[in-house]
Amino acid sequence: MSKKTDILVLGLDPGSRCTGYGFVGEKSGQLILVDAGTIRPHPNKDLAQRLGDIFTKLVALIDKYSPDEAAVEDVFTAYNSSAALKLGQARGAILVACAHKHLPVSSYEPTMIKKSLVGGGRADKNQVAFMVGQLLNCKPHWAKDASDALAVAITHLNHRKLSRITGCHAL
Repeated sequence: MSKKTDILVLGLDPGSRCTGYGFVGEKSGQLILVDAGTIRPHPNKDLAQRLGDIFTKLVALIDKYSPDEAAVEDVFTAYNSSAALKLGQARGAILVACAHKHLPVSSYEPTMIKKSLVGGGRADKNQVAFMVGQLLNCKPHWAKDASDALAVAITHLNHRKLSRITGCHAL
């Protein structure tokens, strides 16, 4: 059975209430949308249970698709320190799930992702979703968190390609 892509990347947009994921493959230089969605733990669960759900569901997705690499959005500095801490904890659950499955992980700042896809680091979610749809040659039909995760995966694939061409690490 031939492999459908040369490489498959799992992009992740961390959140304790909604974590976006997106699987993007590359075959002969063309981007291929494999899957996208969100992990939404029950809102009435406490934080530890929500983090456990993120871990468990992410491990199941990794088992299902067997990505070659993962790319995760870095935590941005929020005005609300409590929200930033929860976001960091969700990111930690993601990193542990990837490590548990021996999946290499790269991290990208939100402004770098936006600049890489849209051309400006202050682009809004609608602009990012539009460009993701253009690059994947489809109309975005997924949640904004999934669109952000796809953007992370695309950014990672672009940086991998640049690194191969230039012979140096692009980040």
